[in-house]
Amino acid sequence: MENRVPRYGIRPNPMGDWPEIDSTAFVDPSAQIIGNVQIGPNVFVGPQVVIRADEPDPDGRVHPIVVGAETNLQDGVIIHSRGGTSVIIGPEISIAHGVVIHGPCDIGRGCFLSLRSVFYRAILEEDVWVGIGAIVMKATIPSHTMIPAGSLIRSKTDVRHFRLVNIKEEEYQKGVAEASRAFRQGYLDLYEKDSPAGDND
Repeated sequence: MENRVPRYGIRPNPMGDWPEIDSTAFVDPSAQIIGNVQIGPNVFVGPQVVIRADEPDPDGRVHPIVVGAETNLQDGVIIHSRGGTSVIIGPEISIAHGVVIHGPCDIGRGCFLSLRSVFYRAILEEDVWVGIGAIVMKATIPSHTMIPAGSLIRSKTDVRHFRLVNIKEEEYQKGVAEASRAFRQGYLDLYEKDSPAGDND
């Protein structure tokens, strides 16, 4: 393991994997980013977010948690994964306050995950909207599906009667993304070289 001093909660796992964070991302100083985590360009990671990639497979290898470009993770999001599995979060996704994602999970481009929704062994195709407090486990959600608040999804048959995302929801999501881009740039400007997305040497 490289001899580097952890800063701002960005630190290695016991296997020696350090997070890889793009220089254009902003990670709030209170966030905890641990182990084999890959954060892409222009990502916003809000206060008290925890992304922890530290559970090894039988060969001692920790699979990655990946956060794609232009995605925003709001206050209190928690992401972890079972040993031998990954969490892949695509680009341009909004993950609202208090969301829990436990891998294996694959979240497709442009999804919107509302407040306190929960995901376990879930696959979301592109542009899925998940309402407040919904739970998705052991299921694949087709593209453009709108999952209502409070839903419990445990199989593909549970989503057959749900409608498609509408224009109003798409416009709301665009507004959240624009606000998050402004937060990211504003905080990067504020912290300048001390941004937690910077070098850990």
